[in-house]
Amino acid sequence: FEVDSHQITQWKSKHQERASAVFATAAERSESAGPDVKELHAKIGQLAMENDFLATALGRIGDASAKR
Repeated sequence: FEVDSHQITQWKSKHQERASAVFATAAERSESAGPDVKELHAKIGQLAMENDFLATALGRIGDASAKR
């Protein structure tokens, strides 16, 4: 096969970096992959509070402009 030696070197280095993931348990893979669930829940709560605050503020502004 006419494969460049540089390409083979790249494949080998990627294999060496990621080979341990092949033999990792599902729990180990889920720990290292993806964002933390607690952080995401906290962010969702923060955004929900901000959304409620802004909706209330918009309602007040809308009421004030309707009275004019």
